[in-house]
Amino acid sequence: MTNAPEPSSFPSPSSTAAVPWWWLLLGPDGQVVEPSEGRQEFPTRSDAESWVGEFWADLAEEGVSAVTLFEGDREVYGPMSLEGA
Repeated sequence: MTNAPEPSSFPSPSSTAAVPWWWLLLGPDGQVVEPSEGRQEFPTRSDAESWVGEFWADLAEEGVSAVTLFEGDREVYGPMSLEGA
């Protein structure tokens, strides 16, 4: 077979690590709120958004007033208020 790419030119599935999705939790003063159970990481954006949708009231009770979604080091959106959610 001519002109076929060398196998090494394709990324290996094991070499491309999944980047976690996670929420930065913010208090009313804009300061970071450290969760008691540690930072929650999710394999997909959908999982992260489902989690915050399910637990926003608990987060608000713990003093979280806004959240920002990250994919690894990249800020996706936020801060998003939890008030009236």
